[in-house]
Amino acid sequence: MRQTISSVSDVKKMIEAGRKLLLAGEEDALHQLPKGDWIAGTIPYFISRDHGGMVSRELLCATDITDLVTSIEIVAYDQNSLARVYTEGPKHGFSFIVIPAMSKTHLSFALNAPNYKDFGIRPLIGWIAGVHLSDLGKKTPKVINGITGDVLEEGALVLQAQLPEGKVAEIGIVNLFEQGAGDVLTFTTDDFSATDVMVNGEKRNFAAYIIKNKLDTKLPLVADYYGALVNISFQDVDEVEG
Repeated sequence: MRQTISSVSDVKKMIEAGRKLLLAGEEDALHQLPKGDWIAGTIPYFISRDHGGMVSRELLCATDITDLVTSIEIVAYDQNSLARVYTEGPKHGFSFIVIPAMSKTHLSFALNAPNYKDFGIRPLIGWIAGVHLSDLGKKTPKVINGITGDVLEEGALVLQAQLPEGKVAEIGIVNLFEQGAGDVLTFTTDDFSATDVMVNGEKRNFAAYIIKNKLDTKLPLVADYYGALVNISFQDVDEVEG
């Protein structure tokens, strides 16, 4: 597997050569690509071994899985059918999922995935498509099926990859952050926004808590999900309404 930060023209050449790609980039850049064996989600923010963290509206992040897999298929799901994502995953391979941020499917997956049949039995990795922060409210995150050219604002795309005999996929989480020794924050409702939070068991207004404690919202909250540390990032803090 090889990951690069590449120009549109270089990615075009990869696609035309029949490479199987996982792509990320700005929507306008992705629309310049020909059809082929690829799946993509919109986002202009990347991190790579060579460049570290970066933002670009022109370049694409390309992960080439051609030499790892024997075949691929791209399947579309909605918020209801996504419950089958694990049972329909390849028995000898892995699935790669991309979901538009803040979509109904995103919320459904975030809340219900642990209850899906065969959850965790077959390897599933992926990410959430987004937009440049300056485009929030102006553009919507999208996922693109490179084989058909279909573009979705609602739903999820899953690339199902078959592995060669003798190979298995093993997934894990590499987290650059860890939990601190400060207050314990607990949220009593499941959603992408929160007005109140329990701080060490005491109910507080979340926005007021953030402002009073001068929390750096560029850094995530690090949640503990049954021993797995998962980052919860901030999009905005409403200092007026709380």
